[in-house]
Amino acid sequence: MSIMATSVLLEIPRGITETEHPLRADPKILLVVPRYNLTDKVDYNYTFPLGLGYISATLKKDGYDVTILNLNHCKGTISDVLKKELDRKDYDIVGTGHTGMGYSVVKKIVGFAQEHPSKPKIILGGALITSEPELMVKALRPDFAVISEGERTILELLDCIEENSDPKNVKGIIYLDGQGQVVITAPREPIENIDALPSPDFEGLGFGEFLGYQFTNKFYYNNQFDEPRAYPMLASRSCPFQCTFCYHAIGRKYRERSMESIMDELEHAVKKYRVNIINLYDDLFSYKKERIYEFCKRIKKLAGEVPWKIKWTCQLSVVTMDKDMLREMKESGCDIISYGFESYSQEVLKSMKKPITPQQIDFAFKSTLESKMSVQANFIFGDVAETKETAKTTLDYWKNNCQGQVSLLFIQPYPGSEIYQHCVRKGLIKDKLNYIENDMNRATLFNMTDKMTDEEVKELDREIQKLRMQYGKFVTPAQLKRMNNEGVKDERYEVKVDCPFCSKEITYKNYCLQSKLMHQSYMICRDCNMRFNILSPLMKVSKDFYFLPTVEKYYRKITKLLWKTVR
Repeated sequence: MSIMATSVLLEIPRGITETEHPLRADPKILLVVPRYNLTDKVDYNYTFPLGLGYISATLKKDGYDVTILNLNHCKGTISDVLKKELDRKDYDIVGTGHTGMGYSVVKKIVGFAQEHPSKPKIILGGALITSEPELMVKALRPDFAVISEGERTILELLDCIEENSDPKNVKGIIYLDGQGQVVITAPREPIENIDALPSPDFEGLGFGEFLGYQFTNKFYYNNQFDEPRAYPMLASRSCPFQCTFCYHAIGRKYRERSMESIMDELEHAVKKYRVNIINLYDDLFSYKKERIYEFCKRIKKLAGEVPWKIKWTCQLSVVTMDKDMLREMKESGCDIISYGFESYSQEVLKSMKKPITPQQIDFAFKSTLESKMSVQANFIFGDVAETKETAKTTLDYWKNNCQGQVSLLFIQPYPGSEIYQHCVRKGLIKDKLNYIENDMNRATLFNMTDKMTDEEVKELDREIQKLRMQYGKFVTPAQLKRMNNEGVKDERYEVKVDCPFCSKEITYKNYCLQSKLMHQSYMICRDCNMRFNILSPLMKVSKDFYFLPTVEKYYRKITKLLWKTVR
């Protein structure tokens, strides 16, 4: 980049990065990364948006003039930040996307862009659109929206816009015609060779800045280092399974990247960004044992080329697991494996369309812990086939075996999933737009079962709340010391605790606290890799009070009030 170009970039507000590629004259494109938390401050506590990164990289590779506005890295209201950027440059296209959880923020972005005098065309994408395309287009009224994978579709759509040709010929889009009628074009075929896609545009998304503000207790995989530098990656797309509670916005066909493609990206990223954690975002990293062995071999080689440790984490199926593989994974730096357990009842697993057995769950769980690796997994309740007896089967296994290492949750009906459609048919979700905008973000408790009463589901919820408190491991810091972190806006601490499992004293530096009075983090011991909760003394007292019958029913209200007061 020339000196002149560099001086121009220095004047661009924080959160904005211009392309360095040869540009087309038109159109000028602004991609907006939505805010993921309710704040008007700069906030790095979010999951990195690889989807928009892939779109940006695809557009830049094709020569488009692309600017990315990462709202998470900008101070001010969404309207003020977006207006300032739209005033700064005459954009032809504004694009953004999110999951169903992000409807409200996408609504704001679209509304502000539509009101701006420049009147850019609005293009939306992501799971928010793909899960409920007609509903979302009618509610948000963009110029166009992309259904499922967007890399090929966006290029064809932009060609169509530039040539002013008929958008009906572009596969995989939805829009309102001149009469306000919904038009859905022919579906786009899945991208077979995902190796051909460019790596996500990490520079444009502000990844270097994002890395500089990470902290130990942000995510469970960050626990491994005092200065975590986690690199998010997709090594495959979709999933070979179609569980009833899941929705795959990038299609149903499972496709894997080649090992060469994966390692080319990692070898560049690890050395450029000093990455010490590789977080594979895949719904399922691999169903093939030989692929996992090959990755272990290649990642060990890469780790030998840099003077720092590299850890990695992924999601696997319990069907794949054996002890030899666990040993290889551990030796190559994998300390955490995420599994989809979901239930210990074979009846419920069958209803969920999960092709696994309780015996496979038991083997994978116990073998992983024996290998001194941490388990990230859930048992989720409330499936259509759930009964008092099936729930008891899962809870009995959890109480007798899990040592608080597996979370207990209720199924949430995410838009597009089979269980969501069940809730719509059953009348539990009467207004889909209201549910997506409001109820889904509140983790509303639904009785989706066919055989349990509403009161029985509520009683199960109360029991799960008690069991979490009773069987979870909770410790308060033995020492909490403020660190001097220049340039870090939030408060960072050095926290010392005694592991409730192996009794070893563990020190976590770069530990972020929003409040010393009320704080809680789910952490992993760096010695035995077991999971436990670190609580402030006040949180520990409120947790202990939970078991007093006179205050039990007020526990949640009191805790929420305390959180609201200290924040």
